[in-house]
Amino acid sequence: MAEMENDDNQVSEVAKREEEILAYWNEQQTFKASLEKPSPNGEYVFYDGPPFATGLPHHGHILAGTIKDAIPRYKTMRGFHVRRRWGWDSHGLPLENIIEKELGIKTKRDIEEMGVSVFNEAARNAVLRYANEWKRIVPRIGRWVDMEDDYKTMDTTYTESVWWAFKRLFDKDLIEEGFKVMQLCPRCGTTLSNFEVSQGYKDIKDITAYAKFELEDELGTYLLAWTTTPWTLPGNIALALGTDIEYVKVEKQGGHYILAGALVEKVFGEDHGDVTPVHKSELLGRVYKPVFPGVIDTLAEGKERDKLGAAFHVYEADFVTAEDGTGIVHIAPAFGEDDLSLARVHGLPIVHHVDRDGRMMSAVPAVAGKLAKPKGQWWETDALIVEYLGDKLFKTEEKVHSYPHCWRCDTPLLNYASGSWFVRVPTFKDKLVAENEKVGWVPEAIGKNRFGDWLNNARDWAISRSRYWGAPIPVWKNEKTGALQVFGSVEDLKKHAKKSGNRYFVMRHGEGEHNIKGVAAKGDETFRAVLTETGRAQAKKNAAALAHANVTRIIASPLARGCETAAIVKETLGLTNVEIVQDERLREFNFGELDGKPIGEFVRWREETTYADRIPGGESYQDVKNRIGEVLYELERTYQNETILIVTHGVGIETINAVAQGIDKDASKKLSADMVPLYATPLELDFTPLPHNTEYELDLHRPYIDEYALVDTDGSLLHRVADVFDCWFESGSMSYAQDHYPFEKDNFDPETGLFKKSKGYPADFIAEGLDQTRGWFYSMIVLGTALFGHSPYKHVIVNGLILAEDGRKMSKSLKNYPEPMDVVAKYGADALRLYLLSSPLMRSEDLRFSEKGVAEVGNKVIGRLHNTLVFYETYAMNDVPETVSSTHVLDRWIMARLKEVRDEVTEGLESYELDRAARPLAQLVDDLSTWYLRRSRDRVKDSVDAAATMRCVLRTTALLFAPFTPFYAEYLWRNVKFISDPESVHLADWPELKGADQKTLLEDMALVRTLASEALKLRQQAGIVVRQPLASLSAPTIPSTPELIEILKEEVNVKDVLKHEGDMTLDTELTEELKREGDVRAFMRALADARKDMNLSPKDSVMVVAHSAAKEILANLTLPGLAELSFEDSVDGPYTAEFSAMKIGFTVTRNAA
Repeated sequence: MAEMENDDNQVSEVAKREEEILAYWNEQQTFKASLEKPSPNGEYVFYDGPPFATGLPHHGHILAGTIKDAIPRYKTMRGFHVRRRWGWDSHGLPLENIIEKELGIKTKRDIEEMGVSVFNEAARNAVLRYANEWKRIVPRIGRWVDMEDDYKTMDTTYTESVWWAFKRLFDKDLIEEGFKVMQLCPRCGTTLSNFEVSQGYKDIKDITAYAKFELEDELGTYLLAWTTTPWTLPGNIALALGTDIEYVKVEKQGGHYILAGALVEKVFGEDHGDVTPVHKSELLGRVYKPVFPGVIDTLAEGKERDKLGAAFHVYEADFVTAEDGTGIVHIAPAFGEDDLSLARVHGLPIVHHVDRDGRMMSAVPAVAGKLAKPKGQWWETDALIVEYLGDKLFKTEEKVHSYPHCWRCDTPLLNYASGSWFVRVPTFKDKLVAENEKVGWVPEAIGKNRFGDWLNNARDWAISRSRYWGAPIPVWKNEKTGALQVFGSVEDLKKHAKKSGNRYFVMRHGEGEHNIKGVAAKGDETFRAVLTETGRAQAKKNAAALAHANVTRIIASPLARGCETAAIVKETLGLTNVEIVQDERLREFNFGELDGKPIGEFVRWREETTYADRIPGGESYQDVKNRIGEVLYELERTYQNETILIVTHGVGIETINAVAQGIDKDASKKLSADMVPLYATPLELDFTPLPHNTEYELDLHRPYIDEYALVDTDGSLLHRVADVFDCWFESGSMSYAQDHYPFEKDNFDPETGLFKKSKGYPADFIAEGLDQTRGWFYSMIVLGTALFGHSPYKHVIVNGLILAEDGRKMSKSLKNYPEPMDVVAKYGADALRLYLLSSPLMRSEDLRFSEKGVAEVGNKVIGRLHNTLVFYETYAMNDVPETVSSTHVLDRWIMARLKEVRDEVTEGLESYELDRAARPLAQLVDDLSTWYLRRSRDRVKDSVDAAATMRCVLRTTALLFAPFTPFYAEYLWRNVKFISDPESVHLADWPELKGADQKTLLEDMALVRTLASEALKLRQQAGIVVRQPLASLSAPTIPSTPELIEILKEEVNVKDVLKHEGDMTLDTELTEELKREGDVRAFMRALADARKDMNLSPKDSVMVVAHSAAKEILANLTLPGLAELSFEDSVDGPYTAEFSAMKIGFTVTRNAA
């Protein structure tokens, strides 16, 4: 975490200014205010994809977060309400891999031996390990998002919505349990989806083998088959020939070899010997000798053993080609998709000789226990297989090819036939494609091509994982019939819960002496905490409510007030055969150091602490809940069909209700605060056992859900399938699961009707990186379309990848990039944001991150804008008007440019092209600072019109910059806003600039600037400095109005601008008068430099003494701030002015008068 911390001395003034503004926002709750401001245009829906909090934010997170911030800020200014809720991705392999490393776990077997509860608890504790750092960094980048009311994919409410979605898909026949060949990560012990597999390809060098399969009835004749995966050869079941391939027999090396005729030379070379055609009909159905005899016979079990008669035959298959290899394919149904299809057609046995850990089974002695594809040594087992083949090997070759690796642990994957649960995506593929065509993708090509192609080729989505830390698949099987039960809610679970048949009544003791005195009493000894007469009467009177309950057992607190209450109830009801059992776990709260103190002190302590906080010397509410929960679930396990009265204390009543409801700590605390248990009043407890963790909170995770007893309608036990959800299914559910739909509908309801609009669906906007085209974007559109009939998003921004400056991937080990927060400390978050938003990243192109680039944006855009503000604040008059009515051409031009830029920025934001929106801002700052202000310096000091124009431009600029650079926009706004404006720029509306079209003026000013630029080049070529006036500039095209000609004359420093045919020319002849004017300008510039050197303010006047040689040139010179100018012969400095014919010295003294 050291990289996030910066010594205050290393924090730039820009960064400190931003931090002050951030503190202001927090103090004023400006983000909250922005959500509460009027939103006449209604809701603008934004979904925020959940990141993991298992590491610190990197540049990719900063980039995505900045995009996600800019659009909602803009839409808020346009009159929309934009809910921005943060989420955390909490499940899946990424987190499990981290826990495995920390706990030293090598295999899934280690997890089973350790215990799933221990492993999952470690994962739960790690989920939000860096949450506090995220909560500091994300706002520091300028992002506004609600990180307190966050959602987590591990929340029970979230999982319940995921279950609902699964059941709805199941009911629509879009879910199936299948046995298919998928990519298995042996290290993680689970199969992966096709889009997960696509993220992990890398080139490796492998051994390929040509194996000889000898015909049973024609010894010495071999079918040649080529494989890139020799490790699959022990699992060979059949050989396949192509449908349109001609085969031949080649006599070579004392044997006869059968292969595709087209591949003879490729396999044997030119010296291949005799070649004889072989008709395919002569080969189909033939039997050959297995190259690993006995393996299949040993491993085949059950139904697969019955299929052995079909094994080791030659079949025909349409997937066999003669493009490479031999035109004959070795078939191992457990390790190839085509192989498995062929096996199903012909009834071939499906046998694994590799277990799910990726190790060869003992039935293959030569390689038993070896990894089929060891990480980093991919060829090792293949080499052993080849060695074992001996004379059954024809030859080997090396091949470099792209091979899939696990996207999380980098282990080589195995094609592996496995059972899984699938979403049948191909059945609604056309609908997905049609919905995608309605989405506005930026850039468009990503959506139409990359994503569109992926949807066009959509396959069944394997959504189950043989793992631990994830939402469990909600499928149970009847232990007798195998029938499936799919549950879509906790209520579904409760309907099938194995119940004891018990009824439970709970009762607080009657009024005690300590209650009268208002003190906390943990035991009998404190203020004789026994029943009062009123308390005894309460118990006797209220016992009548239980007269028809048929109480069969009474369990009571061992404290006197509890036992006495229980005894009175027993006597009143005449329960002579019912024994009162005392249970220590039902006793009063241990008040610790508050025992005997006024009960109000305890109430204050409860309000100020969390549910798990302990009173010094005492216990916490959670401690009480745990012991009460033990009692309740113990009673449920021990007794059947009884009516049980539990007599306890107020805290017992509160916590037993929390246990029965399975609510978490926050909800339990609220229940305790709201509930006021009455003395000696029996209440029937609504209790159905729930899957719960050790703190008696409803918890649907493993192992709790697997330990939860459920029964089918026929009374048979139900057993859950062992898998958990693919975490992409979970994150793809965020649109509805974050709001617990359909169980709650306050913020999300996609249903529409004649008088009903959808709520919270679809999103108007989402944004993520390019990699999410096969991740979150995909899972979202699949689930949204399948569940609700249309795409869950309307507009998508897809950003590119940030690389290190050297073009390589950013790497912590290589240390080839600056830490994000170090960049922020140096240049400010605004500079980083604007750098990213203006870059090719907004077009899904990669960017080589350049710290110099961030610095340049900071200096040339934000720095220049700040300098412009400083000038305005320094020189503009007090009480600058809020309205602009200037007719000066420069004022009219900058207002026209402002409107033009406003329109360009608006168009870019409306089309979600953030780079197109951001770039005009830099151009506006350049126009404002290097043209308008430079040409208007004196006017701003003296002219109300110029000052009012500048204030208006700066105010509107603050509004335009607000979505991009929220910190500086706020700072600028503070200094130029109108009296009626809101305090924060982020509470203001987007600017609407009206007025007549100024296209001609903009074109004319552009011409002036172009002519000036070309003229200044001519000056440079002639070696004449700009401060030296010239007689004239001649050009074929000149400005059309005297005002613009005057500006051009001043900019180029010429006396006249003339129109003539031919190239532009400057009259470079210098008259004495022109020289004198140049010298005067040289002196004025030197004097300005001297004033700056002396740190004088514009209000300070000075007295100057110059060398007498300048007297003729400077005589009668009057300047603002020049109180007196005199001449002496002996003045050499300290300041000098470079005249055309000499250098003169002068002194400057601040005028004290």
